[in-house]
This record gives sequence, structure tokens and C-alpha cells, in this order.
Amino acid sequence: MQARRLGSFGLATPPARRAIPADEAIALLKSGAAKPGSLLGYGNGRSYGDSCQNDAGMVVDMRPLDRIRSFDVETGELEADTGTLLCDIIAHAAPHGFFPAVVPGTQFVTLGGAIANDVHGKNHHRRGTFGCHVEAFTLLRSDGKTYHCSETDNARLFKATIGGMGLTGLILSASIRLMRVPSLDIMERATRFRDLSEFFDLAEAADQANEYAVAWIDQLAGAQGRGRGLLFTGNHAEHGRHIATRAGNRFSVPVQPPFNVLNRPFLTAFNAAYRWKKGRSQGPRQAGYQSFFFPLDGVRDWNRLYGPRGLFQHQSVVPEANARHAVPALLEAARRAGQGSFLTVLKRFGGIRSPGLLSFPRPGYTLTLDFPNRGEKTLLLLADLDRITVEAGGAVNPYKDARMPAETFAASFPQWQRLEALRDPAFLSSFWARTAKRLDIGRGTAEAAE
Repeated sequence: MQARRLGSFGLATPPARRAIPADEAIALLKSGAAKPGSLLGYGNGRSYGDSCQNDAGMVVDMRPLDRIRSFDVETGELEADTGTLLCDIIAHAAPHGFFPAVVPGTQFVTLGGAIANDVHGKNHHRRGTFGCHVEAFTLLRSDGKTYHCSETDNARLFKATIGGMGLTGLILSASIRLMRVPSLDIMERATRFRDLSEFFDLAEAADQANEYAVAWIDQLAGAQGRGRGLLFTGNHAEHGRHIATRAGNRFSVPVQPPFNVLNRPFLTAFNAAYRWKKGRSQGPRQAGYQSFFFPLDGVRDWNRLYGPRGLFQHQSVVPEANARHAVPALLEAARRAGQGSFLTVLKRFGGIRSPGLLSFPRPGYTLTLDFPNRGEKTLLLLADLDRITVEAGGAVNPYKDARMPAETFAASFPQWQRLEALRDPAFLSSFWARTAKRLDIGRGTAEAAE
């Protein structure tokens, strides 16, 4: 089957060369005829790098599997096929007073993708990761067997699949627990901070007092305002809407421009206007859930604005004890390199552990930076950001990555071999091939030399 532009959201890596429909892949797996490294489940392509690509094999288009199978209006437990989009889950549950306990920055992710990447949201300090709210799922592996996985049934596969980036098999359906909310609307407050030191002073108290907390950093501010930004906090409004608004796009980028539109002058002006508009009111305001959780979803294909070479996203997490040194160092490295980040987000992770083996969130602070792909110059900066992160005892997010070396991955996830031991041999990603498999080959060579 010809791949239908099944690419990654960063656009810096080529789209899938070959794809196979979900029903054909299921039949292939049940027959036991799938070849080693030939498959990888593909959701809706919101991963930024090559963790959703399998250049050596085929990706499995899971999007047609989008049926919501059941929903308990008393407990909030929902079962759905894993090609179901998060926006459809929200729309289905909202009239009954429920909302996903954890949502990422876009509602256009599939249920399977949310599990495979163990996504996190603005309330990690209260709810942990998406995987913390997964009850069970059905997993099809290349031995032809279907496994019911939960904390008590096939528990090792359950833990390896949450955050396992699709490498343990095809997740066919899943049951998750939603949380009860008084309404979809959010009582939002924007608090200005002058610098990062002031942000760190505010962050812990903001987490304790609010369901949601996240900061936006004006990464292009001059020396006078370096590290300034806005801390957004929010809680579900007691009196608000219970019907989800249509998950459409008010605007769109219909074609990809031949160059990066998000240049430094544009970003400087945008950041100044954004800070003025969002920070002018110090009191709480009632906002719709779409604008609070998914502001960029309002512009369809906004990633095209980065031009034909795409963008790289770098997300790191550093321990709380080292954050006051490491976070400014990361921002300073980008400034020295002359690279402006369109979206610079900083938030605090709490101590709730995920059941997943390779879950990215851990206690500390996480910084997200977006950079246009300028070739070697950008790659050198990203390597510098990796170095600062690892030296601070932190980790780089694999499902936001398109180029980290194997050594950075190993330093970020020293337990990677536990996932490799449970990886289905028929499943492989381009990310895993260039990181874990290289480490595995190196380990085998070293053992043979001994």
C-alpha cells in the first residue's frame, strides 16, 4: 500500500514510505507471518520525530479503528478502539460530566498514541501521566495471540506498552478512567513573572492550589526581560458548558511556504503582543477548554509555517534540585546560538509515578522548545541542550525527538533494555533502530570481546 503522507508532525523526517491498513496488519499478525522489524502502529502523526516511523518496514494505519465501545456514565470508565481521537472521547463524555484526567497539548491524538507515548498534561502534579488512568487494553502480538493487559493480567506487557512507543504489538482497544468535572470551562489566571527565579518561587504554590499549571516563557526577550513570562493556572469552572465544541480548525495553513515564516522579527513581535494580551488581566477569567488546553489546534497544519525543512522540538526534564541552574542554561544556550523558539513552555512535574517502563515524566521541571530546522546549526544546538540536560541528571523526551544519539537516550532511560526484552520482534521504529538497537549491538560486541 502506498503511504498517504503518514509523516511526523515536525516535518523534519521523511513520511512513511510504506503503509498497511489496520485490518491487513491484524490478519498478518494473527497468521504469525509478520517479518521481524516490519511493522509499527501509526495513530494520527502528532509525534514530532521518528518514533512514529518505520523506515525499514511499514506503518500500520490505525485511524479507521475509531469506535467508542462503551461508556459508564456513573464511573466514567470508557472503552474504545485505539484509533479513536481524544476530541471524540471528550465530546462523548462531556454531557455526562466527565473529562479525560490527562490531556496533552493537542486533542488530535489517538487513544493508542496517548498510551504508547504515555502523554502528560498541565496537571501532572495532580494526576500523573495518561498511563495512570488506563484500566486495561487488548494487545495483538506477532505470535498470533491477543493479550488482555492490566495491572493484574499480563502485567509486564501492561507496563512495557504504556510509554513503549508502539513496540510491544498493536493495541487494538483500551479502557480508561475519566474524571468527573463540574464543567468543561476553565477558570484561568495569568500571572506575570519578571524572571525565572520568580517563576520557581511561584511554581510549587501554584501546583498546590490548582488543578492545572503551566508557564510560557518569552525566550526572545532582551537582557532586561530575560526569563520573563506568564504562569497560567486553572481549575474547572463550577458553572460552565457541558457540551464539547466542534473540534475543527478556525484557520488553516493551506500550503507550505518555501521558507520559514516564523523568523526572529515575527517571533519577537508575537511574544510581546502575546505577553501584553494574556497578562493584562490579573484576575481569573472563564475560558473555554479548547483555548486553555489546545490553543494551537485552532490553526490547521500550523507546523507548515516552519517551511519545507520542518522543525525540531526539544523537551527535557531536569530534577528539581538542579532546575534553577539547568533551565536558565538551556535558554541561554538557545540565545547564544541565535535560535528563537516559537513555543517555549515550562512546567513542574509532580511525584506521581507512571506504571510505564519508559515514561518520560519524573519529578522536576520540564522545558519545551521549538526550533526551525536550519541544518547543522540547529543540530549543534540540540546536542548542546542534550548535554546540559544529561549533566543535570535529566532526560530528553523520545517521542518529541528526531535526532538524539544513542548515548543521550541511554542516559535518559537507563532501563531501556527492559523494554527491548519485551519488544515484539515484528515491531520496530526508526527511533528505536537508531538508539536502542545501536546500544544493543554495541553491548553484544563488548560481550563478545570479553
